[in-house]
Amino acid sequence: MRGRTSELRVLAQLVEAVGAGESRVLVVRGEPGVGKTALLDYVARQAPGCQVARAVGLQSEMELAFAGLHQLCAPMLNRLVRLPTPQRVALQTAFGLSTGPPPDRFLVGLAVLSLLSEVAGERPLLGLVDDHQWLDSASAQALEFAARRLAADPVGLVFATRDPGDELAAFPSLAVEGLQASDARALLDSVLAGPLDARVRDGILAETRGNPLALLELPRGLTPAELAGGFGLPGARRLSGRIEESFRRQIEALPDQTQRLLRLAATDSSGDPLLLWRAAEQLGIPIQAGAQAVEAELIDFGAQVRFRHPLVRSAAYRSASSQERHEAHRTLAGVTDPHLDPDRRAWHLAQAATSPDAAVAEELERSADRAQARGGLAAAAAFLERAAMLTPDPVRRTQRLLAAARAKSDAGALDAALGLLLAVEAGTMDGRQAAEVELLRGQIALDQRRGSDAQRLLLSAARRIQTVSIDRARAAYLDALVAAIWASDLGSPKVREAAEAARSAPPGPAPPRVLDVLLDAVALRVTDGYAAAAPALTRALDMALTLDGGRGEFDRWLRLAGGRISQIIAMEVWDYESWHALAAAQVQFSRSMGALMHLAYALNYLARSHILAGNLLTAERLIEEDHLIAEATGNPPIADTAMMLAAWRGQDREASDLIGATSREAAARGADRLVSLAAYASAVLHNGFGRSAEAYAAASRAFDREPMGYGSHIVPELAEAAARTGNTQVLMAALEWLSERTRVTPNEWVQGVEARVRALLSDGDAAEQYYRESIERLSRTRVRTQLARAHLLYGEWLRRGNRRGDAREQLRTAHEMLQAMGAEAFAERARIELLAAGQTVRKRVDETNHALTAQEFQVARLASDGLSNPEIGARLFISSRTVQYHLRKVFTKLDISSRTQLHRVLPSDPDPVLPR
Repeated sequence: MRGRTSELRVLAQLVEAVGAGESRVLVVRGEPGVGKTALLDYVARQAPGCQVARAVGLQSEMELAFAGLHQLCAPMLNRLVRLPTPQRVALQTAFGLSTGPPPDRFLVGLAVLSLLSEVAGERPLLGLVDDHQWLDSASAQALEFAARRLAADPVGLVFATRDPGDELAAFPSLAVEGLQASDARALLDSVLAGPLDARVRDGILAETRGNPLALLELPRGLTPAELAGGFGLPGARRLSGRIEESFRRQIEALPDQTQRLLRLAATDSSGDPLLLWRAAEQLGIPIQAGAQAVEAELIDFGAQVRFRHPLVRSAAYRSASSQERHEAHRTLAGVTDPHLDPDRRAWHLAQAATSPDAAVAEELERSADRAQARGGLAAAAAFLERAAMLTPDPVRRTQRLLAAARAKSDAGALDAALGLLLAVEAGTMDGRQAAEVELLRGQIALDQRRGSDAQRLLLSAARRIQTVSIDRARAAYLDALVAAIWASDLGSPKVREAAEAARSAPPGPAPPRVLDVLLDAVALRVTDGYAAAAPALTRALDMALTLDGGRGEFDRWLRLAGGRISQIIAMEVWDYESWHALAAAQVQFSRSMGALMHLAYALNYLARSHILAGNLLTAERLIEEDHLIAEATGNPPIADTAMMLAAWRGQDREASDLIGATSREAAARGADRLVSLAAYASAVLHNGFGRSAEAYAAASRAFDREPMGYGSHIVPELAEAAARTGNTQVLMAALEWLSERTRVTPNEWVQGVEARVRALLSDGDAAEQYYRESIERLSRTRVRTQLARAHLLYGEWLRRGNRRGDAREQLRTAHEMLQAMGAEAFAERARIELLAAGQTVRKRVDETNHALTAQEFQVARLASDGLSNPEIGARLFISSRTVQYHLRKVFTKLDISSRTQLHRVLPSDPDPVLPR
């Protein structure tokens, strides 16, 4: 701890805060050997009033899903029974303690949060994670998820890492650097047995840059002659390499059997001493061989086998010859229980293999299946990739590499998936596999929102696959059509090319699958127009709604863009309930699969349905979850839904910034659909503030492009802006467009909007009749934003007709609805109209809700609905203790004393919770 006064002060403050009941997260960052592990040891020693749990990231376990998390949580598993059942089951499945469907990755994170909170309820808890950079991705995601949601829990999490990366960037950090010159010199002198040549000392100090481990280890193993003069450090090597070399020299000075034991221990990442000694016995290594390694302070054989430093493990492993490593892995595989730990056994067998081995490859493939069942898509990809390398049959090798690439793509590791496809192309491929590579490249391009590239690749793949599999080809044609619709206007040549190619494809099986019906319906919509395609679109939607989530066709529907296009169809035919149900189903299924890329898109579609329903807080939480996925996968979040939310909330600057950024992205990628969505959000924003000319210009741009599915969103904005700017001709065109829809797909939503447009075109009794019809029809839907807007427009019309009493009734309803939603700009429009109608809007009790944060409001809402603290925590991804903390603040702000009073002071919200 020499020279670490400031670092120790920061850590002492963390321990003190946790002991006082607060939560803290800290990232300790620095180069290898700088003293991060020593600082973690200090924290553990200086917290007598706290419980301490530890985990260490291991390079050899980076592909074993939840391995690091199991280290940290293993001492706490006796508290699992106290967790809500879904969380307990998810964690048990993740740890392999029970079998079941793949656990929701975010439910695992919530279970970890609840477990830490539960343990900390007995005594404050410190979780120390060393070498975070080597944690498996599933563990890292779960711990980061929990760390972000610690609030009222007496839990401290300290992550030690070389490079914090983007995933830890949001947390407070403590940079640990080399010691100052005086401290470095004193530390060096403390390990020298005799005098040191001044020039040698200066050279060591300069090249170690104050790194404590380097200062302690580099002089060891050197002769007095070397220390007295002529000793120089090779400047071309990195510091960590020089430190590791010092450890290697120390290891090589030990007896042969001790060296063998250290190499064996370095090969076994489990840290299980019983397993190590069984393997040592198999190799004829006596138990006494460990004594000298302990005396040299390189390793400790306790309840866990722990090396003094990760670089000791690395030095021991690297000092072994390839033959010795293979022997160690083979021996460890032999003593690892194939029933209790089959995946670690398979991994050792893979590392022991010196040539292709079909049997080991099969074992790895089974491990991949188990990893995927636990929601570990990244681990499944790693097992499949290694299995491919050990597969002697070139065709089977290519199949496994393709499967690994698909797993990485579904997990959101898009660049890594593309890297595996390069390996596939470098090997032997038949025609179908070459087409499959092109298909996966196209699907990745679509996920990366490169619509033009995606359409070209997918269309080419579909044509190639058509010669060997009609079923796969039709699925690829659907992907290509979705990519074209995303990238271009409905009337563009690219969309028409994709639609005509789909219509000319051979027919699918009988009876047709849902993706076949979807393909035919969407292609018909492009080539023949809305009216001709409406019956087919409705049939496709009905089939998508009846799919069973436990059947293979549902899986294919999800993975082949069918989930997205079916929701677009629901919007196209103005069927809100089907849209919402499909979005919720895709969210649930994507969670269960651990398919983070699909989940990100599903969350955004579900959020958009909530925006239209006026549940803006719920939409915000779904968007936040998308941001978490983006952080976990390294992909950018899907910003256009956040843009829509900001526009509906009337957040002028934030929405304008997001609209500008989306427009620039759309221009750079040639993504016409993004252009339309940005124009739609701009129209909403300007209509909210009464800037009708700007709203008209934006809505016209969006309407002219006619993005499939979003006409239901755009036309109400266009009609209102056109009416307020006197553009009767455009208003008539909007009515004609709507009338085509109401003739072939009549329902309350589209007919309610059509009646409102007719009201905008009418005068006197006719206008009033249409306004009332619009309100009546929309009140029978969940599209509450449009219902509130209908009340607002009707109230404004009544006020202009000098019917101030009637106007106040409509405007008051609009103001209350819009304010409860959080649509502040539209609510302000209603308030100003109320003032003009002669009514001062008094501050109501529930208007004090603006003092509540978004999370406090959601906690209060769910508590008012009768949910318990654990149930609220599960919905909002926070701990029960944090729920109670928020409720205390809510009671204070709203001047109430119990949950039963919440219903009096909160506005109504018919759909406030996140679907699970």
